Amino acid sequence: MRFSKKDLPLMRKSLLAICSSIAISAIVLYSSGQYSDKTQRDLRNAQSMLNDARNRLTAAREDQKNMALYSNEYGALIQDKIIADEQRLDLMEGMEKLHRQNLVTDFSYSIAPQKKYAPQPPIEKGNFDINYSQMTLQLDLLHEGQLLRFFSALRSQIKGRYQLEGCTMVRFTNEQVAKATSTHLKAECSGGWVTLKNRNAQP
Repeated sequence: MRFSKKDLPLMRKSLLAICSSIAISAIVLYSSGQYSDKTQRDLRNAQSMLNDARNRLTAAREDQKNMALYSNEYGALIQDKIIADEQRLDLMEGMEKLHRQNLVTDFSYSIAPQKKYAPQPPIEKGNFDINYSQMTLQLDLLHEGQLLRFFSALRSQIKGRYQLEGCTMVRFTNEQVAKATSTHLKAECSGGWVTLKNRNAQP
């Protein structure tokens, strides 16, 4: 089929209608694409918010469980005066009580002033300061078992936490034993009393 110039006026309306349809279709397709992209972004954002809310809820539930789990242990540490100010008078009275029990032939001790404890390597201390009072013990023993019983009694009878660092022992000769009133061993032990101070605690 051949078209002439005379046919153009007759086809003008049809061409305009076709062009308008094409333009409208293009706008509709573009708008649909934009709407689809926006919908996908909104869906991803909503999913991210949902996941974040779930994670916060899970963390809150875990915190609640931990509070219930560790509240008894925290209370026990307070009861045992591990989380507390150092009670030096109680400590000295407890050592005197041990002395009267004759767990060893004899012993003496010295306690240094309390100071901040800086563990090496450093550890995560949370809201707590670690305080440490160095204590040195000199003990006269009949045998090694007395030393074990002494430290067992020390930890069970005196509130707080005694951290034993180490002991050195010297065995007397038979002649020295006779002069030392049946003392067979001399031990020197070093360690210290550990207390925790909650920085957030009300004075």
